[in-house]
Amino acid sequence: MKEYKVIQPRLGLRNRFQKYEDLLNQYAREGWEVKHVGQNSPFIILERDKNR
Repeated sequence: MKEYKVIQPRLGLRNRFQKYEDLLNQYAREGWEVKHVGQNSPFIILERDKNR
């Protein structure tokens, strides 16, 4: 079974790309995988196995 998480990152104006990368790496360490990044919206959908 899978579980999903929808996040809306608040990155500010300075060092946006580094903050974005750090955020994704943090979730990856928790076992989350990026399934969708909104093109015209700031939402990211993450997925992981519920019974890890």
